[in-house]
Amino acid sequence: MLIHASGMSTLPLVHVDTYSEELRGENGFLGDRANRKAFHTILDDWRDRIHAIVEEDPMGPGARSKLTKKRLDRTLTEGSTLAAGVLHTAIEEFAQELAEVTIRFLELESWQHTERIVVGGGLRGSRVGEVMIGRASILVKQAGHRVRMDPIRHDPDEAALIGATQLLPTSAFRGKDAMLAVDIGGSNIRAGVVDLAFDEDPDLTSCRVVALDRWRYADEKRRPTREMAVERLIRMLEQLKQGAEADGRALVSTIGVACPGSIMPDGFIRGGAQNLPGNWTSPKFNLAERLQRAIPKLGKQATRVLLHNDAVVQGLGEAPFMRDIPHWAILTIGTGLGNARFTNRATKRGARASEGTTRRRQAA
Repeated sequence: MLIHASGMSTLPLVHVDTYSEELRGENGFLGDRANRKAFHTILDDWRDRIHAIVEEDPMGPGARSKLTKKRLDRTLTEGSTLAAGVLHTAIEEFAQELAEVTIRFLELESWQHTERIVVGGGLRGSRVGEVMIGRASILVKQAGHRVRMDPIRHDPDEAALIGATQLLPTSAFRGKDAMLAVDIGGSNIRAGVVDLAFDEDPDLTSCRVVALDRWRYADEKRRPTREMAVERLIRMLEQLKQGAEADGRALVSTIGVACPGSIMPDGFIRGGAQNLPGNWTSPKFNLAERLQRAIPKLGKQATRVLLHNDAVVQGLGEAPFMRDIPHWAILTIGTGLGNARFTNRATKRGARASEGTTRRRQAA
């Protein structure tokens, strides 16, 4: 089997200093205070408090199971004063939790001298999430940390797919048009075709997702098994491969995969994958091997599968835009709170990325 070394610390643009740090407090993991479930718990608590006073749900009747990101955004801008007030209160409380957790990360030795933090994950994909990030950033600064916090620039559904391109050296893209990439999360599995635009921008800052398949397995009436999830992923990749080839796109021979947990060089997953359906950390299960067996070739070349932690891969999409600072990090707010910290490498590819970023800023 041709398993390209997974979970690498040294990548084309960055060194991965640490990822999946588990901070503990008196009541368990601190990351549990700043994930998607924590925000909705805070919001529901404030709704219940106000409901007990005014005898009606401030977010509207029957809203409990319908609070999508779009509905929350509308409430923020168009909702009643009471509903908007409750939402603002929940945003403030969650931002305080996020700021406290962020400060704890910044106190870690492995996070020393971090200058910028990008925040990704599903919750970022809304105006409500952006306001949370902005408020947390102010609180972190107020605590004395000269750190900038920004929402990740790419759509949350696409960020890890785009980031997967930064797992490979430049030589992998010559003569190729696109790459298959996968993002496995605690609620969704996404697979896509990333157009490299390599001739336009060799630093990969212009790459974009041109085909996307998303399966939200958390909505299934019956939670799928690991085998069901893997088989579904294989079908998704096969369809995307066929579509790319029908469009005349020459695919990179490597599939990039973002997955929760600690990723071993041989492609096994160790710890941190408890939110996935079934046991993905079994010593008898190797996702890279399964995908290689199912899709043995891409074009005329044998398929390689390259795995890395999902927070790491989301962060990598920002790497070409971070060349002006040495140390930066990512937090991902989703089913859990993912994290990774990076140090930029001095490479020819990094120099080109820095030059490309400078040109774009001047053009803007």
